[in-house]
Amino acid sequence: MDIALAVIGAVLMVLSIVGCIAPVLPSVPLAYIGIIILQISAYGDFSTSFLVIWAVLTVLLTALSYVIPTLGTKKLGGSKYGERGCFAGTVIGVFFGPLGIIIGPFIGAVAGELLGGKEFEAALKSGLGSFLGFIASTFINLLACVALSFFYFAELFGKL
Repeated sequence: MDIALAVIGAVLMVLSIVGCIAPVLPSVPLAYIGIIILQISAYGDFSTSFLVIWAVLTVLLTALSYVIPTLGTKKLGGSKYGERGCFAGTVIGVFFGPLGIIIGPFIGAVAGELLGGKEFEAALKSGLGSFLGFIASTFINLLACVALSFFYFAELFGKL
């Protein structure tokens, strides 16, 4: 049973990294679940503080995945209309798969700015901010998944 748990956890670690690149999968939560599965097996011996810290980071990073594109919109001159449009586009984009997750915030930011009365060029700049925010969020999630994968495999191979 422990070997099966270790294999399932390893698969989740790989899927978490894939989820950073193909944003349909919840990358950091998958990696954290992999850590928990290893902890349940005979191979895991993570401290309680490690598990709690990563649980908090997992929740924060998951929430920030929705917020960072909005911050990118604001950083490149977006108004409240662009920020709200970006956030709405992020949430709606989830229902349209990977492409929706990538372009939803961009379309939302541009549409919000246009509804707010901005010129098309300024609206596009806000949309670019949302896209750059998405790229930053993806990079942060990738770092977290690589770190969790490192801890996972270090713990696993340390017990074999």
